[in-house]
Amino acid sequence: MTYQPPVRDHLFILRDLLELERYANLPAFAEASMDTVEQILGEAARFTAEVLAPLNAVGDKEGCRWNADFSVTTPTGFKAAYRQLVEAGWPGLGSAPEWGGQGLPHVVNLAFSEMSSAANMAFSMYPGLTHGAYSAILAGGTEAQKQLYLPKLASFQWGGTMNLTEPQCGTDLGLIRTKAVPAGDGSYRISGQKIWISGGEHDLTENIVHLVLARIEGAPAGTRGISLFIVPKFIPDAEGHPGERNSVKCLGLEEKMGIHGNATCVISHEEATGWLVGEENRGLAIMFVMMNEARLGVGMQGLAQAEAAYQAAAEFAKERLQGRSLTGPKNPDGPADPIIVHPDVRRMLMDARAVIEGGRAFLYWTALHGDLAEASPDEAARQKGRDYMALMTPVLKAFLTDRGFAICSDAMQVHGGSGFTEHFPVSQYLRDCRIALIYEGTNGIQALDLVGRKLAADGGRAMMSFFAELDAYIEANDAEAMQPFVAPLAKAKGELQEATMWLMQNGLANPDNAGAASTDYLHLFGLTALAYMWTMTAKVAQAKIAAGAAEPIYAAKLTIGRYYMNRVLPETAARLAKLKTGAELVMALPAEAF
Repeated sequence: MTYQPPVRDHLFILRDLLELERYANLPAFAEASMDTVEQILGEAARFTAEVLAPLNAVGDKEGCRWNADFSVTTPTGFKAAYRQLVEAGWPGLGSAPEWGGQGLPHVVNLAFSEMSSAANMAFSMYPGLTHGAYSAILAGGTEAQKQLYLPKLASFQWGGTMNLTEPQCGTDLGLIRTKAVPAGDGSYRISGQKIWISGGEHDLTENIVHLVLARIEGAPAGTRGISLFIVPKFIPDAEGHPGERNSVKCLGLEEKMGIHGNATCVISHEEATGWLVGEENRGLAIMFVMMNEARLGVGMQGLAQAEAAYQAAAEFAKERLQGRSLTGPKNPDGPADPIIVHPDVRRMLMDARAVIEGGRAFLYWTALHGDLAEASPDEAARQKGRDYMALMTPVLKAFLTDRGFAICSDAMQVHGGSGFTEHFPVSQYLRDCRIALIYEGTNGIQALDLVGRKLAADGGRAMMSFFAELDAYIEANDAEAMQPFVAPLAKAKGELQEATMWLMQNGLANPDNAGAASTDYLHLFGLTALAYMWTMTAKVAQAKIAAGAAEPIYAAKLTIGRYYMNRVLPETAARLAKLKTGAELVMALPAEAF
């Protein structure tokens, strides 16, 4: 089967759960009426399903081709699809009007990005990274840099990348060796090798704008001495068009497990011409604008691949005949029953559905807070938005990719042996999804960031705000009809609070305790956040049904929500018990015993 975008669920979240039209009085939301959003989502569904999805297997089988002139050819159909993407105006959804964008809320653009990634993850990475480069230059560039680069990046006329990793360093960017030497004319000569650069070279755009981390000679050691530079593939001429070829080369492509349609490059900077972005030695702070946006995008990728894999598994389960139902034949005129009648198959499909729909709500709810952090006239709302974006980003990135990969694996299991072959799409979803647990900071790093930085930031303000929000919601919704949701949420919130207190008491005394507990804590947080989303979803669904809404989505939401609360959420107790054992057993064996 071919992926079909879940437009109805997007509309439920944006219209019913988040009530997007409540913010219509804010300039940033003025163009985001639900009629407009519904039209956008409908067109996005058509484009991604009809144009991008058919190229997913093509990109997987063909991959990208490196050429002797250091150029890269993308898979058949990618250039034409990219041209359609640009001509249809999709690049402008999330960019500011002053740079040629449509200025819609990021939460709306996120819906399109999810569809695009589910339809063709490798293809969608090219525009995704370009928007990240746009955001970094918007945050830290000079006015001249913005005027030159932002319209080209906002329109996707030019592509963008981030050049961080080097052969000797990935997570520890303080070890980078790429150097920058002042040229005397305001530019720098950039020299060094970068690896694993997604979209580092391709044939989709007329120019590629590399954002490169490098160290100016004499800069302090470690991360305090890193600067950020714009290094274009072609140096813009006086009119802003691609001019002289810069000394940036793609030396080769990585052979990868998945995302074959995206060019993962080894990039050599050989005294390439670059321009400083922001202040000297402050490059990492600007690059983190791009990295944090990318981390939310990676969480979205995990969700998107899970959605596509779930759809394939559900369709297969309804068609594949195998065995008879334990309670008697359900397809008596056929030789066997479809495997969807078997409880264990249903378990895998329901696990997937409960996490995908709850995870989508959590992702979009957080993105809305990000929009309000910029657009709300209320300083308290802006602060809360900033706090939640910082606190939730590592949770969304790691939780949704861990669970997304597990869902892809279960989807393969539903397919049985067929899923392990290349005749069905689920093997590609599994292979493509796996990188999401690694890049933009491994999930272990996200967990450390959560417990080591985000919990304690500003005196724990963000975490205390989240706990207060949960308490207020639980207290305000104690009606009997809500108890199947509110009671489990209250229990999970209590466990998350207990885990937080344990970290405060034991993490400082022995930092290894925090490290050993971090992944379990992050998953406990993610499970609790999804419980909050399902509780709010249940309240909306109950109100819709009480008002006479006959659409089946509302009854389905209640069923899936109850499944989540009773079959998925109990994992919180195990996570709490595990994290409270601390580091002793984790660190007990000497290194040489491994």
